[in-house]
Amino acid sequence: MSVLFIKINNFMCNNSFFSFMNEQKELLLQNGQFKTAVSYSCTLNSFFNFRRGKDLGIEEVTSELIQSYQSWLKQRGVVANTSSFYMRVLRAVYNKAVKKNLTVQQRPFEEVYTGIDKTQKRALTIEALRLLRNLDLSHKKKLAYARDLFMFSFYTRGMAFVDMAHLCKENIKEGTITYHRKKTGQKLVIGLESCMAEIIERYSSFTKDSDYVLPILHSDNPRNIQVQYYNALRYQNIQLKKIEKLLDIPHLHLTTYVPRHAWASIARENGVSLSVISEGMGHTSEKTTRIYLASLSQVVMDEANHKVLSSI
Repeated sequence: MSVLFIKINNFMCNNSFFSFMNEQKELLLQNGQFKTAVSYSCTLNSFFNFRRGKDLGIEEVTSELIQSYQSWLKQRGVVANTSSFYMRVLRAVYNKAVKKNLTVQQRPFEEVYTGIDKTQKRALTIEALRLLRNLDLSHKKKLAYARDLFMFSFYTRGMAFVDMAHLCKENIKEGTITYHRKKTGQKLVIGLESCMAEIIERYSSFTKDSDYVLPILHSDNPRNIQVQYYNALRYQNIQLKKIEKLLDIPHLHLTTYVPRHAWASIARENGVSLSVISEGMGHTSEKTTRIYLASLSQVVMDEANHKVLSSI
């Protein structure tokens, strides 16, 4: 099981903050709140490293300590939004401890940043996407796999990583990929292009005994599936950061969300209408568009996707 879900035991001090946070994480897992549990685990690991493994009592979580943690994060190049994310998680845990009367409220998070900065989203240019696709990773199998998942997402009109992970072989029939978005439940149908089929075939030996198309998940146990998914998502983003360094393109920022944004941007650059892009990506927030437009035909969808893929 991944380090994200490692249990932290044998704390020496009384009223241990680490123990309490770990208990809260375990409760989240038991309640099926896997995404929040991952957030707790990531934050706990970071704070644990800041403390160099030295435990502390809940009452020792002071304003001075939290400000010192914020400075420590900044010195290590952690961006403001990530630092703020850790602070908000720690604050939530601390407030739970206060409610349980494990400590008195000292408001230790008032002097640190807990907001959310707006970040400029940079889609990949066609040139950068070509460099990524053609990058020689023949001796770096893990990075090649991460690149294949990235490109598969782009090829499939920005299929979300969660939908790629849960994509089953039964979803592919008669030259089409048909699936329902996990986020919205909306049904999407994508024409199976050769570039998609090549990636699927490349990993077919890894999935021959599995129902899944891609070797991201390996279990039918609901809890294990969730744990595997969030570990795979985190690992994918780590590998993409390594690819960033190899490409050495200024301002390049690769994450699992970027293929979706890139497909939309390149589609727009190639003259695909906003309504087609919205329909093709399964957006449900384009309410005004949907009032005036009926569902677009599969032929239009496939033509739009073929046009985007041909541009690279």
